[in-house]
Amino acid sequence: MNNIYKIVSLYSFFTFQENSIIELKENLFSIEKNNDLSGLLIIAREGLNGTICAEKDTIENILKLIKNIVGNNKLNIKVSYSKQKIFKKLKIKIKDEIVTMGVQEINPSKDSGTYIDSFHWNKLIKDKNTIVVDTRNHYEVSIGSFKKSINPNTENFSEFPEWVDDNLGKYLGDDNSKNIAMFCTGGIRCEKATSLLKKKGYKNIFHLQGGILKYLEDMPKEESMFEGECFVFDKRVALDHELKQGSYSICYACGMPISIEELKNKEYREGIQCHFCVNKFSDNDRKRFEERQKQINKLKEKNQKVYKD
Repeated sequence: MNNIYKIVSLYSFFTFQENSIIELKENLFSIEKNNDLSGLLIIAREGLNGTICAEKDTIENILKLIKNIVGNNKLNIKVSYSKQKIFKKLKIKIKDEIVTMGVQEINPSKDSGTYIDSFHWNKLIKDKNTIVVDTRNHYEVSIGSFKKSINPNTENFSEFPEWVDDNLGKYLGDDNSKNIAMFCTGGIRCEKATSLLKKKGYKNIFHLQGGILKYLEDMPKEESMFEGECFVFDKRVALDHELKQGSYSICYACGMPISIEELKNKEYREGIQCHFCVNKFSDNDRKRFEERQKQINKLKEKNQKVYKD
């Protein structure tokens, strides 16, 4: 294998003690000093969530550290590879939630829906008695999703509880026997969503174990029911069915994924605007974005020159 970097996405809901949070943070930054480690980890009292990118041996050392803290709780690991770093550096954020929903009364580590693995997922979502809900943001859904899944059209995950209150009943009608199957990128949002639904009294709730990333890792392409590409929150932007970097770029002004065709739009200016945000920013904002892009281009030219020399 020519790929250098191993990329591990993971999450776990468990009660994280404050002293363990501090210890893990210090150990990870210590590892970063002597290794080519990058990534983003979010830590809260309810668990941890994130993606790390490094050489294989470094990744294994980090996983040992994390497993010592997590214990018997699931780490929900998804693996991919890249020839380039997918983050600039290692960031560790300590927050109130590892994925922000804003509902304090739920506890996914104690009460959540039923895991469905990749190989049983197809059967579940083909069932006429099943409604399938994509718990991701609208821009993620726009570049790829499962066939006939419901798009809540949310800007962020904290809007999902309101969507449930206002809309889920319309899809269920009076049939309490219907299955509710939910999914997301790596499994964390749909797992938390199942905990919310159970709190609200819904029955027959299922979620895709490991999310889309695990499904793509497990499922042969000819049997896959996922259409399009899977958005990821790193430099790769999106992954195809082989978990390789897909065809999308990103607008660094608004953060929206941009297809190859959309790059040709007259509104698109690299690093400054795209057709999604052409009316969202002021002229002063665009001047600032333009200056930032000039600096990025200079750095690229400098690096290319060093590489050629």
